[in-house]
Amino acid sequence: MNNKTIWITGASSGIGKALAIKFSKEGWKVAISARREKLLEEISKSQNNIVYFPLDVTDSEKCKMVFNEIKKKLGDINISIFCTGIHDPKSEKKLNLERVRKIMEVNFFGTVNSINAVYDYYKEKKSGQVSIVSSVAGYRGLPAAGAYCASKSALSSFAESLYFDLKRFNVRVSLVSPGFIKTPMTDQNDFPMPMIKSPEFAAEQMFKGLTKSKSFEIHFPKSFTSLMKILKVIPNGLYFKIVEKGMKKIID
Repeated sequence: MNNKTIWITGASSGIGKALAIKFSKEGWKVAISARREKLLEEISKSQNNIVYFPLDVTDSEKCKMVFNEIKKKLGDINISIFCTGIHDPKSEKKLNLERVRKIMEVNFFGTVNSINAVYDYYKEKKSGQVSIVSSVAGYRGLPAAGAYCASKSALSSFAESLYFDLKRFNVRVSLVSPGFIKTPMTDQNDFPMPMIKSPEFAAEQMFKGLTKSKSFEIHFPKSFTSLMKILKVIPNGLYFKIVEKGMKKIID
């Protein structure tokens, strides 16, 4: 054990789960949160140094309560990383206001609720790191993903603003922008996902970025995210033509 602690939300499956196991194996104390308590318990039982704290991030007061519980049980929290996210590609093929609100409520406001719970702690501590998991889907709007792209774009912008706010207090803010990662969420997609990687690959890249680098953005796999960064800056007309041609299967 290295006596360092990380709090991970959205940790019951996918990237969050893989990240929890990775940090645990590296000797960190790991606090994990998500709504599905049974899955959290199973992860906790698999590793000696993972402790679970069930949480629905859409409840702002509960976020504060859970963070206080974590501090009492585990002490100083070095990194807080917020991985909570949902996507519903089937409902996004047509405008569904209820689903749009739900995706924004969980992905964006749920993350902001979590940040709100830790903000004063890191500000007063004058050290540590707050990390936000967004997506390359936040770079530009994609077919059949309006709410998801909007939620991730909002998170990326929020992270940039937060960077300025917390840098004055010696607190690092980082943004994680994965490409396609094989998770229960991406399993819902009914189109080919280029350069898709495993959650373990994502966890490895995130561990390096969170602990061995000081860059603002942690993005991977580079072969894919570099292409997405090009699409981010090209003129709209060219972008629309490329995406319409390459992603017809999504909008058919």
